[in-house]
Parts: sequence; C-alpha cells; structure tokens
Amino acid sequence: MLYNRILWQHSGKVLARLSHVENVLKVTQPFSVQRRHFSDSLLHIHPSVSSALSSGKPVVALESTIITHGLPYPHNLKTARLVESVVRENNATPATIAILDGKIHVGLTDEQLERIATCKKSVKVSRRDFAPVLAKGQLGGTTVSATMVIAHKAGIPVFVTGGIGGVHRGAETTMDVSADLTELGRTPVAVVSAGVKSILDIGLTLEYLETEGVTIATYGKTKDFPAFFTSKSDHKVPYNVETPKEAAQLIAAGQSLNLQSGVLIAVPIPEDEAPAGEAIEEAIQHALIEAKGTNVQEIGRASCRERV
Repeated sequence: MLYNRILWQHSGKVLARLSHVENVLKVTQPFSVQRRHFSDSLLHIHPSVSSALSSGKPVVALESTIITHGLPYPHNLKTARLVESVVRENNATPATIAILDGKIHVGLTDEQLERIATCKKSVKVSRRDFAPVLAKGQLGGTTVSATMVIAHKAGIPVFVTGGIGGVHRGAETTMDVSADLTELGRTPVAVVSAGVKSILDIGLTLEYLETEGVTIATYGKTKDFPAFFTSKSDHKVPYNVETPKEAAQLIAAGQSLNLQSGVLIAVPIPEDEAPAGEAIEEAIQHALIEAKGTNVQEIGRASCRERV
C-alpha cells in the first residue's frame, strides 16, 4: 500500500510539472490534426473537450488504467482529480479516456471519475480489448496503447502519462513486450512520460522503440534517459529538448512528415523528489536480485495461465 501511494504521488507530481509543457505543445504546433473515422455510436467526446478541439485550444489526453488498476481507492480518485486540476490551471482541457456503458468516453465528469475509481470489476483495455469490452458493456480503463489510439481518433495530438510499458526482463524467452511500444510505432501521438517503468528492461525497450521508428527525446539539458523513479538510467538517447518550444517544434516536424509514428518525450523526476525516488529504485533493484534463482517468475506465469 505504501509503495503504491508513493508511486501515485510521484506520478501526479511529474504530470503536474509536464502540464504546462503540454499546453505549449498544443498551442504552438503549426499543423492540423486529422481525426480518424470512428463510429459516433461508440465514441462520446465530453462537451468541454469538443469545444476546446473545435476552437483550437489545448487539450491533454490522460489514461485511465492508472485509476482502475494502478492505485487503490481513494488514492486513485484523489490523484486523478489532482492531475485534471493541474491541466486546467495551465489553461488546457483534460481529456481522461475510459470505457463506460458500451461507449468510449473522451473526457469524464467527476461522477464518472468516481465510478471508474470505485469499480472492482473494471477491465484493463489495450488495443486488442476494445471490441469485447464494448460489446459486453463493461467498464474499462485504457492503457497507454489504448489511450493513444483514441486520442488520435479524437484529434488530440498530445498525451501525458506516468510511465510507459516496455520490454520485460527475460523477454528473449518469454516474448513479453508491452503493446505500448508497437502503438508508439504506428500511432502519431506525442507521449510525454517519466520514462519507462524501472522494473522493465530499459535498454531493450529503447532498442525496440528504435526498431519501431519512434523518436525519443529527453526533456532537459542531458540525454540521460530517466528510469521513472530516478532521473537517470544507464542509457542515453540521441536527442534532448530543453524548452517547451523545442519540444513543440520536434512534434510538429514529425507530424508534418506524416510518418504515422509517435514521439516519446521523457521527463526526469523533479530534483526535489529525487531522494525518495532513489530509495524506491534501490528497493526495486534489491527485489530483482532476490527474485533471481527462485521460482517467482514461474509462479507468476502459472497464475496468468490459470486466469486465462
């Protein structure tokens, strides 16, 4: 419980730091976003989001699986409200994306936020899960992958999240690779995050993204790729942007080429939060060392097979 609370606090603060950057990205981009055709019977865009999009005002897409599966109640609801309020304070419109009652919602009311935060039977929705969850009328929280798909269809070019999924440790034998990575390779949305979750194999994740043709840049003066809870990993990326304007120009250049691939901008944890982040990272690394040579992985796989 304590670990989850710290994780949410850090995610919220990182997102808060990025909100103004997202505002500038949307305002300064010199390109128009084309909405993909999507059945109006399945997609419901909140009036505030629709109004902002039609008038060219900044909109920030937000995922919902962090609400439905990432944190326990009431911490999930508190953080969701905090993130949306930070976006509004920076003159942008938040668009939290989720599935409710057989429709995909882009932008939620406070009552809907509370509903997805308290639901105990929600489904974690990636690209593959849209059809069955919609057909069954289930409640679904969207992952990075699913949120990118819907943000693009709604005409929202920028999406902010805590950390993306990646290549799992041992993926050379398990083939366990997050759908977030393939989505970044085929959906032209800019994803701003605190990097890759540090329990994953960051090096292989960066290699996979390179293969997918995804532009990766850090936000700041260095090219050190952050490890979610810490500002640096053992890996560097080819590019960095130091200002919101530079980030906007990078995204605009990619969009103008119509490459149909995303951009990942990794923002390190704020310096004043670094000590706590380092403590969490140390605990993660210690746990990984303890897990080696045990049957922890096999138990986890067997549990997954039973659920399927």
